[in-house]
Amino acid sequence: MAHFLVIRLSAIGDVAMTIPVVYSAARTNPQHRFTVLTQAFLMPLFMNRPENVEVVGINTKTTEKSLGGLLRFCSVLLHTPYDAVLDLHHVLRTMIISNLFRLKGTKVFVVDKARFERHQLIQESEWPKKPLRPVVKRYEDVFRRAGLAYQESFTSLFPEKEPLESARNALLTKLSLDGAGKKWWIGIAPFAKHQGKIYPPERMEQVIASLAVRPDTQVFLFGGRGQEEAILQRWATPYANVVCVAGRFRLDQELQLIHQLDLLICMDSANMHFASLVGTRVLSIWGATHPYAGFYGYGQAIDYAVQLPLRCRPCSIYGQKPCRRGDWACMTQLPPADIINKVEYILGN
Repeated sequence: MAHFLVIRLSAIGDVAMTIPVVYSAARTNPQHRFTVLTQAFLMPLFMNRPENVEVVGINTKTTEKSLGGLLRFCSVLLHTPYDAVLDLHHVLRTMIISNLFRLKGTKVFVVDKARFERHQLIQESEWPKKPLRPVVKRYEDVFRRAGLAYQESFTSLFPEKEPLESARNALLTKLSLDGAGKKWWIGIAPFAKHQGKIYPPERMEQVIASLAVRPDTQVFLFGGRGQEEAILQRWATPYANVVCVAGRFRLDQELQLIHQLDLLICMDSANMHFASLVGTRVLSIWGATHPYAGFYGYGQAIDYAVQLPLRCRPCSIYGQKPCRRGDWACMTQLPPADIINKVEYILGN
């Protein structure tokens, strides 16, 4: 039996994308053990995991933020005799951890982040664009290079959906909602970390208004506490069948709610990956970024993405760069009707 250390510290969506690979690898190799090192606050994501998978947390924003804190953490981590380290992140912090293990003679296998190919993808002169190898497949490659057998088997963090009616009734009771006559449950997560990945709020309001007039639809608005919660609450107030759930659930409870949705409308954000982890269909809206970069939701149909075919796209891999045109046309020129039409298409299939 061998023991493998798997490292992926951030970002939230990227950590979520490791779960299908880790769980599939663990089930393919039940004779081995796998320890995942990730941010402590993301440990709850690794629910219902195989028995041969454990999770260790690190706090790179507090106790392990400094080099001294990281080295103290590593001094404890190095006491475990891992047979190999699989670095799925490959940044300075994980390079330090990996090199310390190399000094002990431990084999280290590192993800190929295709930095040059990503750079080429966001060049406006490069046309037509070609899709890069998906990040999930790059993670799989690391496990195979480490000599592990690999067979994809992951479908959801929740092996089976609970009986639909009873599960939904329990959630409706918790939220003090009347779900009578509601055939479709649709979630909307309109926020993302960077402006280039956020659909204009006034246009998202139009999407919500269009869905709110459907008598057979219950809409849930997802976001963070504070300003996002206030915006969502304002959007929900005029409609009896729209509710803001921001700040009302723990992460595991929110995943349970997303699990019961028929569809989640979201950006290129962590919520896309959360829904993918629980087997929920996603309508994702893409602006500055592009599915071709390899960060598309696990198991999601590519034709569920909504995006404009502009030559300037993508201008960024992660969405943090300023707009080349200055007008964010990739988002501002995208009509709400395109999103509603896609909703109708998805729910009809």
